[in-house]
Amino acid sequence: MSRKKIVIALGHRALGTTLPEQYVATKKTARILSNLVEAGADIVISHSNAPQVGMIHTAMNEFGLGREKYTAAPISVCSAMSQGYIGYDLQNAMRAELLKRGIYRPVCTIVTQVMVDPYDEAFSEPVKIIGRLLTKEEAEREERNGNYVTEVEGGYRRIVAAPKPQGIIEIDSIRALSDLGHVVIACGGGGIPVLAQGVDLKGASAVIEKDYASGRMAELLNADEFMILTSVEHVSVGYGTDSETPLKHISVEQAKQYIKENQFGANTMLPKVAAGVSFLEKGTGRRVVITSIDKALDGYLGKTGTIIE
Repeated sequence: MSRKKIVIALGHRALGTTLPEQYVATKKTARILSNLVEAGADIVISHSNAPQVGMIHTAMNEFGLGREKYTAAPISVCSAMSQGYIGYDLQNAMRAELLKRGIYRPVCTIVTQVMVDPYDEAFSEPVKIIGRLLTKEEAEREERNGNYVTEVEGGYRRIVAAPKPQGIIEIDSIRALSDLGHVVIACGGGGIPVLAQGVDLKGASAVIEKDYASGRMAELLNADEFMILTSVEHVSVGYGTDSETPLKHISVEQAKQYIKENQFGANTMLPKVAAGVSFLEKGTGRRVVITSIDKALDGYLGKTGTIIE
């Protein structure tokens, strides 16, 4: 029986927030994901990074204050740093868990860059809040430097664009390692957004929604399945109302109709369903599963979760 290639997108719950939380959470996550490997899956893992990249951005910028030789760290650099240290904990946890089960699978993290379109409308409508609380004077300085800020309780914070992913620079490396049976961690935090400038790549002041980047990676790898592990067992329509209904097995057309009806939160479930639909429309024989991380194996076996195909 041939093994299935699955791209798995991990949400915040799989990682925790602080360094100690992350160390513990990744060990639990590794046990869950190793169940899928034992069940016949070749997995490529992506993950969120919102708390981690925010912490790095704050720390790097605080360090640069008042130190002439140090500058503020661009968001692209902070994203790269988050990929490295999340990948470090996750790959070590996966390696140890697989070895405990007598499974030898090399595990690696690839610092991944994702191409974005400089003309993406998202650059004129930034929505993602990042970094520490700013004073009015600091916010004005950010605006003079060409950055966007928004007023929040107690002060101001920077906001950046969330453009859609176009291509994945390291996709050939990801594919080659995955085809050799490696467990690959890639596109962490949606990838590092970059713009092409001739042969060079320049980091963009943006973040990419991890579900869209993960779905794009699944498309480019021609994966059999795209699994999104989140905090709920099922996607629901009528969420938060008396008529809330969990979705169990739906078609692409049904999913598109629910999107049209604005059934999903713009910053919560919509990216997951939309990324899943895009993945399914670009290939045949594919499946999308959206479920809670604790139900990952049951979702893979088709016993629970929202399945779209």
